[in-house]
Amino acid sequence: MLKPSWLLFILIPIFIVSPIFAIAMGSADIALIEVFNSFSRYVMGQEYGSLTDRIILELRLPRVVLAMLCGAGLAVSGTVLQSVTRNPLADPYLFGISSGSTLGAVIALTMGFSGASLPLYAFLGALIAVFVVMMMARDGQVEGLILAGVAISFLLSSLSNMVLYFSEDQAIKSVLFWNMGSFSRANWDNLLFPSIVVIGSIFIVYQFQRPLQALMAGDESAHTQGVAVVPLRLGMLLLTAMITASLVANCGGIGFVGLMVPHIVRMLIGAASRATLIATGLFGSILMVWVDLLSRQILDNQELPVGVVTSIIGSVFFIGILMKRKGKTF
Repeated sequence: MLKPSWLLFILIPIFIVSPIFAIAMGSADIALIEVFNSFSRYVMGQEYGSLTDRIILELRLPRVVLAMLCGAGLAVSGTVLQSVTRNPLADPYLFGISSGSTLGAVIALTMGFSGASLPLYAFLGALIAVFVVMMMARDGQVEGLILAGVAISFLLSSLSNMVLYFSEDQAIKSVLFWNMGSFSRANWDNLLFPSIVVIGSIFIVYQFQRPLQALMAGDESAHTQGVAVVPLRLGMLLLTAMITASLVANCGGIGFVGLMVPHIVRMLIGAASRATLIATGLFGSILMVWVDLLSRQILDNQELPVGVVTSIIGSVFFIGILMKRKGKTF
């Protein structure tokens, strides 16, 4: 295993450089010097009006920022959920969040609401789903939360499918593309809320690192260390739900990030370090920036949904782990 400080030493420069390359690369590549010049004009408060400046500052930069927020938020949420449930397969979509968001988006689209209202309805749908799950498992026990989450996910997915069955073709296409995950809707107006939620929530989670580590050893062990197990578990569930809902509402469903990234970081530095949370957030951001770039570049004049790419990568990753544990190779 690596020392946590060494992993951070590797990740931080990549975290800084990756967005710059992602902004420079696209359907029309932009020289790095042009990217720096555009940033300089923007920071200095100078007017910018060239096509290149607008592509960089109004199209690609918001998209990259949303990708970084999404990667960090989903990865940290996955880490927290795997800690509080002691389930290595827990991820941000386990508790009906994705299904709730999808139902909210389906209702908004089928009722003819504007695209600007889509994130709001998706966010409300996700929060309602999590609230129902928490009400069904008020004792805060792991098994109850997981079973309630699975039940609500299936129920809301069925309701979404029923609404879509009676919808027009255009609404169906819009929902399907949105639900597969994409950052194409990113703009500065939509970034403020998820930025506050993700950054603020990660800061709060970091303050609870010790109780979360105690919880991983079991409820009884955590109780002996003075941890209020049920309030902590429900509070972390609500916090991760806020993170995931704010992201899913803006970029749709992007799977495997919250499941895969925590596994990778634990394989590299273990789970007991306070640096694990920071490394997970950095790794998630970096991964999502490059996955988004790949989704834009892999097909000519067409964008592949980000969720499709992450699902392929995640599937291959876990198949590789399974084969390795069985002593086999590809």
